[in-house]
Amino acid sequence: MMTGRTRFGIALALLLLAGMLLLVLQLLHRVSERNTRFDRIFPVMGTVAELTFFTSPGNAQSAADAVVDVFDEVTNLCNVHDPESELSRLNATAAEKPFVCSPELWFLLLESRKAYAFSDGAFDITSKPLMDLWGFYQKRGGSLPTELEIAEAQSRVGLNKVIFNDDDRSVKFTVPGMSFDLGGIAKGYAVDRAFEAVSKFGIRRGVINLGGNLRLFPEPPPGRNAYRVGVRNPENKSELLEETLELCNVSLSTSGDYERFVTIGGVQYGHIMNPVTGRPTQGTHSVTVIAPSALLADWLSTAIFLQGEALAHRAESSFGGVAVLIARPTDKKP
Repeated sequence: MMTGRTRFGIALALLLLAGMLLLVLQLLHRVSERNTRFDRIFPVMGTVAELTFFTSPGNAQSAADAVVDVFDEVTNLCNVHDPESELSRLNATAAEKPFVCSPELWFLLLESRKAYAFSDGAFDITSKPLMDLWGFYQKRGGSLPTELEIAEAQSRVGLNKVIFNDDDRSVKFTVPGMSFDLGGIAKGYAVDRAFEAVSKFGIRRGVINLGGNLRLFPEPPPGRNAYRVGVRNPENKSELLEETLELCNVSLSTSGDYERFVTIGGVQYGHIMNPVTGRPTQGTHSVTVIAPSALLADWLSTAIFLQGEALAHRAESSFGGVAVLIARPTDKKP
C-alpha cells in the first residue's frame, strides 16, 4: 500500500527528473545555437567582404554590424578616392607643411615604414604616382607610358623622401606631387580590427574574408578539425591548386596579378607596382602568406610577390608563425 510519504517522494523525484530534463534541453539548445552558421556578404573598400560566424543568430547579427562599422572607419581613414578621408587630406597638404596624423593613421604609417625597410623598398606606399601613370585609377589611352614619363613619376616615389617626425606624429613630403596609397596594408589592418571586434562577442568559430585577406578563428567549424582553404590557380582563377591548406587561428593573404589589371595594347599588366622599375608586374603566379596577423600577411604577400623566394625565406626566418606558398603555373593540376 502506497503511503502519502511515498507518493510525495515519487512526485518529488518526477519533479526533479523533469527539471533535469529541462536543463539538458536548454543546454542542448545553447550548444545548437553556438553552432548555428551565419553568413553575410557585402561590398566595401573596393572589394567584397564575406563573414561566417558560428554562434546564436542575434549574437552573429550584432558582431557582423560591428565589423561593418570597423570597415567603414578604416575606409573613412584611408580611402584615396575620397577627398575628405584623412589620408587624402594628408596627400593634399604634406608637401606644403607637416601633416599631423591621428594615432590610427600614424600606426599604419609606422607599419608601412617597417615593411619598406624589411623589403628593401619593394613595399612602398608612395607608389601612387606610378599607379596613376599606368591607369589603375583612371584609364589612360592605348599607348604605354614613355621612359620619360616613368622616370618623372619615379622622381615622386620613395618612402626615403618622406620626413617622419615621431615626436608629434607628423609627415612632410620633400617632393611636390608625392602621395600615399595604403591599399597594400589597409585591408589586413581592417581584418585585424574586425577580428578584435568580433572576439568581444565571445565568438570562437568563423572566418573574416576581405578581398582575399582572411582571418580564421581559433576553433574550427563544428564537426571539423580545421578550416580548409584553397588557393586559386594563377593561370585559371576558376580552378584551385591541388594543395589544400588546413588551418586554425591564423591569417592569410594572397597577392596575384590575375585579379586586377589594366590592358594596354592588348597586354595585361597586373596592379602590383614595382617602384624600382616603375612598371607593373607581368607573369602568372601568386603568393600566399600565412601569418599571425592579417596586416603582416597583407604587406608580406605584396613584397614577396615582387622580390621572390629570397624575401620569402627571410620572412619565414624573421617572423614567428609565417609561412609562404608561391604558386606558379607548374603547380597546377595536370
